[in-house]
Amino acid sequence: MNPATALQLADWRRETAALYSRVRSETDPATAHALWQEGRMRLFRSHPQSPLPAGDALRERGVPYWTYDPALRWTVPVEPVTTPERLAIDTGPDGVTRLEQAGWVTLPDPIDRRLAVWWLEQYGGGIFLPLRDATAGRTSYGGGRYLLDTAKGADLGSAGETLVIDLNFLYHPSCRYDVRWVCPLAPVANTIDVPVCAGERLDPA
Repeated sequence: MNPATALQLADWRRETAALYSRVRSETDPATAHALWQEGRMRLFRSHPQSPLPAGDALRERGVPYWTYDPALRWTVPVEPVTTPERLAIDTGPDGVTRLEQAGWVTLPDPIDRRLAVWWLEQYGGGIFLPLRDATAGRTSYGGGRYLLDTAKGADLGSAGETLVIDLNFLYHPSCRYDVRWVCPLAPVANTIDVPVCAGERLDPA
């Protein structure tokens, strides 16, 4: 990796972490979500490490989102796992991404499903929570979306052994926008049969 690219990637992560810090400090979740959308779109349009290729129409018209739904936000306990699963995922030029299950979270109604919470061994470690729901391949990316990736600054907050889960903050991985990216996708333990019409979506046009 050349120095310019390395510094650009470091800046992208710095900007992302700063954006999520502002999101966590906002007391109204819907306002925080609007702030997040605006900040992400600013990065998508202007940052040299934007996942959107130059000339992509989404740079102009914006990435589409579902309307904020307050019923899809909770603070939930991270439940222990008896035998943690370990995964090794081929992510192309980045090598193998290794995950170890850190626990489970149960999403209350209207989702009523359990998801694995992973510890990402790359980048010094971090919590990773992807989701592939019943909208995948239709109104969201077929490989699923990400909710939390604390190694890269995507963090909605925690207290003790609880996590803030707000499905309105689901976003597509970079590989949805450009084939030069290879992303770890949602494993079986993060795949559910319920549609989550919240967060980032495919362009309805």
